Amino acid sequence: MHVSSVLQTNESGNLPESKKVRNSGLPLTRCHVLSQPNTVGIIGGVSVYSSLLFLEKLVWWSLKDGGECPPFIVCSDPTLYKELPIRSLFPSHTRSTSSAQILSNNWPIIESLCSKRALLQHSGAQCIVMPCHLSHAWHDQISEDCSLHFLHIGECVALELKEAKLKPLEKGSKVRIGVLAADATLMAGFYQEKLQSQGFDVVVPDKQTMEHVVIPAIEAIKRRDMEGARSLLSIAVQVLLVRAVNTVIIASDELQVVLPPGDPLLKKCINPMDALARSTIKWAKATSNGG
Repeated sequence: MHVSSVLQTNESGNLPESKKVRNSGLPLTRCHVLSQPNTVGIIGGVSVYSSLLFLEKLVWWSLKDGGECPPFIVCSDPTLYKELPIRSLFPSHTRSTSSAQILSNNWPIIESLCSKRALLQHSGAQCIVMPCHLSHAWHDQISEDCSLHFLHIGECVALELKEAKLKPLEKGSKVRIGVLAADATLMAGFYQEKLQSQGFDVVVPDKQTMEHVVIPAIEAIKRRDMEGARSLLSIAVQVLLVRAVNTVIIASDELQVVLPPGDPLLKKCINPMDALARSTIKWAKATSNGG
């Protein structure tokens, strides 16, 4: 029988005393909560809601065609980013600034995320995923020296787009992919890097569009002005579409809920969390089958 566990950590990334394993007769590092080879470890991020949506996809999509949901463990610590202003993590350098320069001084976050990865590994996880866009800014550091399979959301979506064999919309050009996201995610640059590694041209909003359309759309959502956010997001998507992109990646949890289900613009947009969930299920099925 598959068992799933949710671990809510404190600010330091450790389990509260009331949640620690007691009287097990084994050291904590050797007392795996789960032992199945296809166990998934999930590091939550800025939004608990995003983690729950990812889990919903993981569970229901796994059950399609009579399948089984893989065992999973969730480590949720939404306080991780609360004490650190998100915009200050990514200074207002030009977008050409390398991600290595941007990430170099954020060791408190990196160390916290690494401790969560270790917690999941000690609990029996064999694959790590992070249903959080911003956390992938530090994916390289978190996955360094990690023996587990560690999925990257940017790589998952880039590989799916590559497999789709899209055709350029303009003769003589490469396939273009648009990316809409919060400023910090775009500045981190990992979506751009993963897409470019698969041969795509990447189109992101220019400074004026970010300042007058994308950022105000996110602010409108926070004010619960969904009509205003919808209008602004529609403009942002159309700005990218007129630049001959095949599809627009909406790499923001806030922006994902803005366009209504029947909006024709949704047909031109994709949610990278879907690709992460599909890749997780694919790994779990292959592993459970001895692959």
